[in-house]
Amino acid sequence: MTGERDKLERRLVDLEMRVAFQEQALSELSDALAASRDEEARNALAMHRVIEELRQMRAALASNPFAADPSQEPPPPHY
Repeated sequence: MTGERDKLERRLVDLEMRVAFQEQALSELSDALAASRDEEARNALAMHRVIEELRQMRAALASNPFAADPSQEPPPPHY
């Protein structure tokens, strides 16, 4: 009887250890996912800012045709 009881107790301890390990792994994965989502949000914001700056630069170049084509610029004063 005690052999069966010891066997069941070992199984129970093993299952408890497995559950504890899975809980820890799940917590670590959750933290990693949260960090990844934060990084994705920061990257999306940075990309949005870069795209907006590029649009502004294109608009500035389009409004000033001489700046868009270096061959159309006047020569520097030392010539």
